[in-house]
Amino acid sequence: MMTKQRLIQLIHIARSDLQMDEDTYRQMLQGLTGKASTKGMDTPQLNRVLESMKKKGFRIKPAGKAKSGLPLDSHPQSKKIRALWLEMAAAGIVRDSSEQALALWVKRETGISALRWLSNEQASSVIEKLKKWQRRAAGVKQ
Repeated sequence: MMTKQRLIQLIHIARSDLQMDEDTYRQMLQGLTGKASTKGMDTPQLNRVLESMKKKGFRIKPAGKAKSGLPLDSHPQSKKIRALWLEMAAAGIVRDSSEQALALWVKRETGISALRWLSNEQASSVIEKLKKWQRRAAGVKQ
């Protein structure tokens, strides 16, 4: 159950997303609830307005996760390291698939805290360590 305040927020976001001008928005509110403003509406009326906006194409998007602030390194070796890490997480070998967990593991292995700062040799070493870990977890002899 959403609070009145949250419903009003979503209605205003929907209005913006649907690019409704002031007059169209007020007419829609008046037609659905008999009120030209969300301020005096009760929860069922706000839900009716939100449902109407969903029918017009509005989609509630989940709140994005907080970014670490640093963009991901796009070097092919970094991408390979990340791909191996995510593959291992999907297989249950790694518990935490996050970028932070990967960075901590890389720092523990190399002493370097970000993929972007690894030399080619260090990145190759990290890739090989991940592959060996993956094979060990799968029970394959090296």
